[in-house]
Amino acid sequence: MDDQKKDQSNQSQGAGAGAGATPPTPPPPPPAKNSVPTPPPQYPAGSGTPPPPPPPQGAPQAGGYPMPPPGAYPPPPPGGYPQGGYPQQPYYGGYPQYPGAGAYPPPPPGAYPQGGYPQGGYPQGGYPQGGQPGMPPPEDTTPANFQLGTKLPRELKVKCPAHNLKFDESKFIRLLAGSISLSKDEKKKIVESVPKLKQEQIDELIRIFEEEKQKFAALSKKHVPQLEKLADQHYQEWMELEREVEQTQMKQSDDKKAEEIRKNLGL
Repeated sequence: MDDQKKDQSNQSQGAGAGAGATPPTPPPPPPAKNSVPTPPPQYPAGSGTPPPPPPPQGAPQAGGYPMPPPGAYPPPPPGGYPQGGYPQQPYYGGYPQYPGAGAYPPPPPGAYPQGGYPQGGYPQGGYPQGGQPGMPPPEDTTPANFQLGTKLPRELKVKCPAHNLKFDESKFIRLLAGSISLSKDEKKKIVESVPKLKQEQIDELIRIFEEEKQKFAALSKKHVPQLEKLADQHYQEWMELEREVEQTQMKQSDDKKAEEIRKNLGL
């Protein structure tokens, strides 16, 4: 009797202890008959994580453009595409039409050496002086250093009237006489107007005449014949001006002497 009570007391204590503890995990069920065992998941080496799911259809691939969905483009024409592909389309306005044979005139005789140029480009030593065969030689632009007023005599008879200016009178008269830009009458008026000029005006005239002389001296030999013709024409005009001035001075001298004689005679 006492043994039965002890057994009941132990069972009640074991039940009370089991109510507060976690029950053990049951063992896995046995595999079904004739079933294939499921292999463990395969992850990339060293990653330990499953790979990402594949992108949905139409999503852009890495480093590229999105793939068009099915039916985005029309089907190919009947018979397929032409062999070799479609011809290239021209730019806006079309490609330029190059001239055909005979569009340009033939080169002049002797312009190119017979049989073409030797292999390797231009002839050894370059072209002869004067340029390519059949081409006109280049123009010589070396200054001819043509000097105005070289035909004038050393002593000029035209003199400046009395004035209060400061300048080299002989230099001014020689520059004026050698100028090929002024006529004889214009030169005569300049000489007569010297007493009325200001200092800056006479300085500007000298500067203009010197600049004219330098510009004509810088011209090449091609212009020398025309310059000589102009220089000779203006030389003749200046000599005429000197003869006129000489006659005027002689008349003034004669009139002065006649006036003195009349005074001496009391007339």
